[in-house]
Amino acid sequence: MVELRKRPSTTNVAPPPAKRSNAKKAEPKVNASTTAKPEKKAAIVEESTVKAEETKAESKAVKSGDTIKPDGFGGKFSLTDGTEEATLKTLLEKSKTGVIIFTYPKASTPGCTKQACLFRDSYTDLTASGYDIYGMSRDSVKANTNFKQKQNLQYTMICDESGDLIKALGFHKAPKSTTRGVTVIGKDGKVHVLMAGGPDATVDAVRPIVKDVAKA
Repeated sequence: MVELRKRPSTTNVAPPPAKRSNAKKAEPKVNASTTAKPEKKAAIVEESTVKAEETKAESKAVKSGDTIKPDGFGGKFSLTDGTEEATLKTLLEKSKTGVIIFTYPKASTPGCTKQACLFRDSYTDLTASGYDIYGMSRDSVKANTNFKQKQNLQYTMICDESGDLIKALGFHKAPKSTTRGVTVIGKDGKVHVLMAGGPDATVDAVRPIVKDVAKA
C-alpha cells in the first residue's frame, strides 16, 4: 500500500530577519549663519562684509608707476599744524615738486621712532628738490603732536584717524593698523614710489627719486 505524504505548509513560516546596517546615516551639514542666534548671525554677516570691503579696497590700491587723480583721493584728514580738513590734493598744490609720505603703525614706538628720526636726519637732502615730507598714521592729533615735539621733527604729521588715505594707498593692515612704508607722489599725481618696508628701506627708496629730480 502506498502512503501519501502531506506537503509542508508555507503559510506560517516567518520571513528571514532583515540585515542590520552598521553604516550611520550622514548627518546634514549645519550652516552656522542660519542656525546661530540673532546677535551671532549679525556678527557673522558684519565680518563677511568687512572682509569683502577690504578685498575690494586692496584690489583698487595704487601701485608705483600709476597716476592718480588727487581730487577726492583718500578723503580728508587732520595735520599737526592745526589743519583739520586737509586732503592729498591740498598737500600737492602747496608743494613745489610733490610729497613724500611715510607710514607707520603707532607714534612713539621704537620702530616708528627710528623711521621718523631717519627722515628727520635726511630732511635737508630729501627736500632739496622741492618735495614736502609727511609722516602718516592713524594716531590722534594729540599723539602725533607729542611725537613730533619729543623727536624734534621738522615736518608735519598726517593724522588719518579714519584710515581712508592709508587704505587708498594700500597700507591698511587689519583690523585697524597701518603697514610701515613710503610713497612718493609728484605734483602731477604720478606715483614714483609705493612700497612697504623697514625704517631704513623707506628712506633709501626715496633717495634715487630725489636725485633724479635734482638732475632734471
